[in-house]
Amino acid sequence: MSVSLRALTKRFGQQTAVRDISLDVEAGSFFAILGPSGCGKSTLLRLIAGLETPDGGEIAIGGETVASRSRHVPPEARNVGVVFQSYALWPHMSVRDNVAFPVESAGLAASDRKQRVEGSLDKVGLSAFAARKPASLSGGQRQRVALARCLAQQAGTILMDEPLANLDPHLRQSMEEELALFHRQTGATTLYITHDQREAMALADRIAILWEGRLLQAASPETVYLRPASESVARFIGRSALTRVEVETVEAGSARVRAGAHALEVRAAPQARAGAGTVMLRPEDVEIAGDDGAPRARVLHASYRGGFFEATATLAGIDEPLVLHLARRVAPGEEVPVRLAGGWLLPQDG
Repeated sequence: MSVSLRALTKRFGQQTAVRDISLDVEAGSFFAILGPSGCGKSTLLRLIAGLETPDGGEIAIGGETVASRSRHVPPEARNVGVVFQSYALWPHMSVRDNVAFPVESAGLAASDRKQRVEGSLDKVGLSAFAARKPASLSGGQRQRVALARCLAQQAGTILMDEPLANLDPHLRQSMEEELALFHRQTGATTLYITHDQREAMALADRIAILWEGRLLQAASPETVYLRPASESVARFIGRSALTRVEVETVEAGSARVRAGAHALEVRAAPQARAGAGTVMLRPEDVEIAGDDGAPRARVLHASYRGGFFEATATLAGIDEPLVLHLARRVAPGEEVPVRLAGGWLLPQDG
């Protein structure tokens, strides 16, 4: 089911946790809400789930208004499943009983309830663990129990609040694959709350960036990375260098800019205009050049990232250290010939 937010606001005392957010999540999509700790992500999820009431604005799920100034549909009537960071499993219940819990009130015949529960456990590979208690399972297995519970509930919308945060790093990639498979199997609209950029980029069809309770941008992962809507998004997503430039000419989708002695063509939004501007330079926008008079960047720091070396390096005319991806190890103080091959002109009203 689709999820629609209109001018949504939530305050706790003097603090505004969610500020005037309007957002549309398409039915069946995998949508990530990304932002640092304390930006309002979990509050937004709790508002959609019905665990909090908004102070302003509206929420619609599947075209039905479930929250407004005059209406509050309780959580159990929203057809929403929630996977919490803590998994929220009953410790005294078996895995099977935890999965069956939300099905008990569905009004199904006993045989139908059993079939739904057993089928959900089978889909997440936990049939052999059905009689165990949650305490005897690994973190990844407990996460699967929470997913099986959502499967059994057959919720049209599934909300996930930092579901991989408590897992060891080596389990996260395999669980990402599990979550992607879960989404394909259910076809449910999935809202995924996370502070981990890599998770959001790997899983989501679209990403919304939250910052201090405000929505900064909502777009595909590629757009958010390559064409951030503001300096805040550019600094939060990935690694980059920002530099002041003079925008000399603007054409459809591109601009010719100058930063000191460097003249380059960069990507630009349709509303870009000549004058002062700021360009974002990703590692992909900086090429390692030959020793043929190319400008040289001085390495500040370098580290091995598995398959390549990542370095920060200063370049005359560029305000911030560039991020370089190199095939060989370099030492601080070493100079590397570079060529600026592109960039993104930040929207001047962003």
